[in-house]
Amino acid sequence: MVTKEDIMEVLRTCYDPEIPINIVDLGLVYEVAVKGNRVNIKMTLTTPGCPMYAVILDNVKQKVESIDGIEKADIELVWEPPWTPDRISKEIKPD
Repeated sequence: MVTKEDIMEVLRTCYDPEIPINIVDLGLVYEVAVKGNRVNIKMTLTTPGCPMYAVILDNVKQKVESIDGIEKADIELVWEPPWTPDRISKEIKPD
């Protein structure tokens, strides 16, 4: 059975092409729910007008749907709460 942790691990391989930080550590992933063979992801982008949004969302969908046992990934783009640099993981944020 695929777990939320499995999904998060795969999402750590997805990057914003303009920022060399994965989307999990960047703080863009707000929620992951696994329901059988489906995954629902709520995520945001660094800016509402991000020119790379389609690339990022396609990458997320493709990688999650490539996991054995997952048939469909639904990605919901949300803007609340708005992303700020404060959401970047403490492990990678410079002091």
